[in-house]
Amino acid sequence: MQRINYPQPTEWEEILKRPTHTVSDIEEIVNSIFKEVQAEGDTLIKKYTAQFDKVSLESLLVNDDEIDNASNSVSDALKQAITLAKSNIEKFHAAQKTSKVEVETMPGVECWQEKRPIQKVGLYIPGGTAPLFSTILMLAIPAKLAGCEEIVLCSPPDKNGEINPAILYTAQLCGVTQIFKVGGIQAIAGMTFGTESIPKVYKIFGPGNQYVTVAKQLATQYNVSIDMPAGPSELLVVADDSANAAFVASDLLSQAEHGVDSQVILVSTSEKLVKAVEKEIENQIQLLPREEIARKSIGNSKLILAKNDQEALDLINEYGPEHFIVCVENEGFYLENIQNAGSVFIGNYTPESAGDYASGTNHTLPTNGYAKQYSGVNLDSFMKSMTFQKISEKGIKGIGTAIELMAEAEGLQAHKNAVTLRLKSLK
Repeated sequence: MQRINYPQPTEWEEILKRPTHTVSDIEEIVNSIFKEVQAEGDTLIKKYTAQFDKVSLESLLVNDDEIDNASNSVSDALKQAITLAKSNIEKFHAAQKTSKVEVETMPGVECWQEKRPIQKVGLYIPGGTAPLFSTILMLAIPAKLAGCEEIVLCSPPDKNGEINPAILYTAQLCGVTQIFKVGGIQAIAGMTFGTESIPKVYKIFGPGNQYVTVAKQLATQYNVSIDMPAGPSELLVVADDSANAAFVASDLLSQAEHGVDSQVILVSTSEKLVKAVEKEIENQIQLLPREEIARKSIGNSKLILAKNDQEALDLINEYGPEHFIVCVENEGFYLENIQNAGSVFIGNYTPESAGDYASGTNHTLPTNGYAKQYSGVNLDSFMKSMTFQKISEKGIKGIGTAIELMAEAEGLQAHKNAVTLRLKSLK
C-alpha cells in the first residue's frame, strides 16, 4: 500500500482517485451486444453464452429439478447460516415500512402519499470466482417484502451449464420467481428488452464487473431503471491507537480480495498504528487463497496519516466511501459528522463482513464516490411513491382563484379554464 503522510487538501483529489478503467471501448461492445439481443433475443444470448461462458445451452431457464438438486447439495450448516442471515435482513428491512402520509393542506383539499411496489424487477448475481449468493438475500428479500410481482434473476452458468447450488438454493428460499443461466452484458440486455425466455423488467439491481456496470447504465436509455451507478468494491477505515491492528488489516484485506480493481484506504492520526497495520497486512495476505488478487488491489490502496480528527473527517467526506469503518476513541465525532458513506461500521468488533452477510443491513451500496448523492439499496428501492389528492366543492372554492391567477401568469389558459368552469358551476 502506498503510504502518504499529512497530505494537503489540494492533493486530495489526486490521492483519492479510484482505479477506474476507461469505458470507451467497453461502451462500444455493450452497445453492439444490446442491439443484437434487442433484434434476435434468445438466439444471440445463447451465442454469447457459448462465447463468453464456454457452454452451449438448450434452455436458459433453470428448471425445478435443478433447483431441487441444488438444495440437496448445500450443506445443512450453510443452510442454517443462510437462514440466520435471512432472518436478520428481513427484520431490518421490514422495519423500514412506512404508513400512508395524509394531510389536509387547506379545508376541502386532501393530499396523501402511498407506496406501491415496482411490479417487475431483475436481479443480476455474479458467478465466476465468487458466486455471490449473499447478494440474493440483499435483493430478493426487500423485493418480496415490497410486494414485487415478478423477481427475475440472471446469473452466469459454469462450463457444465450449471449455476452454483448456493445461488439456486438461496434464490428459491427468498421467493425469486424465475432464474436464468445468463451472465454479463447479455443478461442485462435480456432483462432490458425481454426475449422469448427472459421477461422485460422495470428496474435492474445487482453488482457486476465493468462490463455489467456499463450495461446497466446503458439500460437506463431504454426506460429501465437501475439501483445505482456502481463500480469496484471499496473500504475506508479510520483508526487510532484504540484499534486492533490485526482487525484493521483483516478488514482491509476482506475488501481487497474482491477484485484487482478494488480499493482500500486506512486513514489514521497514529503513525504507530499505520506501521502495525502495514506489518499485519503482509502477515495475513500470505495466507489468503486469493492472495494474487488481494496484492493487486493493495497496489491501488493507500495508508494516509492525518494531522487530526477534523482533517481526517474532511478527507473521508471528500472520498465518500462505500464502506466506512470507525475504530477510534472519539467515535462520536465521526458518527455525528460523517456526511458521505454507503454503510458505517463502528468499533473493534464490527467487521465489514458482518454487513456483507448477516447483520441485517444491505450490502448493495454506492461506490466510486456516489455515496455523496446515492443511498444504498433499501426497501424503498423496490417501491415508488404515488401521490393522491381529492378536492371538495369547498376546497376548489378556496384554492381555485390562486390556480387561475398562476395559470394565467404562465400563459396556460386551458389550465385556468379547467378551474374556472368548476367555479362557475358552483355559483
